[in-house]
Amino acid sequence: MDALYREAILDHYKYPRHKGHLDSPDITHFDHNPFCGDEITLELKIEDGVVTQAAFDGRGCAISQASASMMTEEIIGKSLEELKGWSKEDILELLGIEIGPVRLKCALLPLKALKAGVWGIEDADA
Repeated sequence: MDALYREAILDHYKYPRHKGHLDSPDITHFDHNPFCGDEITLELKIEDGVVTQAAFDGRGCAISQASASMMTEEIIGKSLEELKGWSKEDILELLGIEIGPVRLKCALLPLKALKAGVWGIEDADA
């Protein structure tokens, strides 16, 4: 089963979903991992408190970029209230593989940007 999840991660890294920019996003948040250099800019369009469009841009390792791609697919249609409750377990479940402590910050970078964006704060610990 682990091999299937690894294939999904590589697929999202090679062919990211929702990568790019939105016209006039309602929420934009940039974050980076100073230890490895990974960067993510997350953009969301919101209607009636629900995410209608999501996009990300950035650079980094396969884990951070795949995590961003998988997360943007998952959050469309979710309310901001739901997203405020997202945790690292939600991201790790999307990835589906065991992530070691060194790679955990990479995997959680998109979540950190999401939480900061939906809470409207500058720094959020995932």
